[in-house]
Amino acid sequence: MVVAHHNTRGHQMRHTNRQTLTQTLTDLYKALDTQRVVTISFLKEEKDDTGKKTGQLVEDVRSLEIYDVRTTRDGRIVIKGMDRATGEARTVRADRVRAYTVHRIGFVLTRPEATTPAGAVIVVRSPAQLIARELGRDYLPGRRIDQTHTSLAA
Repeated sequence: MVVAHHNTRGHQMRHTNRQTLTQTLTDLYKALDTQRVVTISFLKEEKDDTGKKTGQLVEDVRSLEIYDVRTTRDGRIVIKGMDRATGEARTVRADRVRAYTVHRIGFVLTRPEATTPAGAVIVVRSPAQLIARELGRDYLPGRRIDQTHTSLAA
């Protein structure tokens, strides 16, 4: 019998070096869809005291309310989320995510709309990007949704 090992709160830390980028993106999209907070350990470019990038990568850990996953113009997949500590929008490159945990706690922060402008063309350069794009079509609203759409309330 195989037993999955979880920590005491029922959350499991996933290490991205032990799974495919597709699996990571699938888990993060599920967190977006179910509005669950995700704690992400990732590498970011270090900045000096003046805010200039040093070229060094340093590890950072943030708890995010993910509101979008998209492909940038240069072909990178990025995760956009609201930082639970600061309340500010933050962007994390998917290829720099080292580990993550999806929590049971739900969203509380106001976030930007997760929509792509009509007619925007995104060049897909890898299967992972295509999957991210297709998952995005499944999860993101096709039209603007806000609090005035009471018929959509759960």
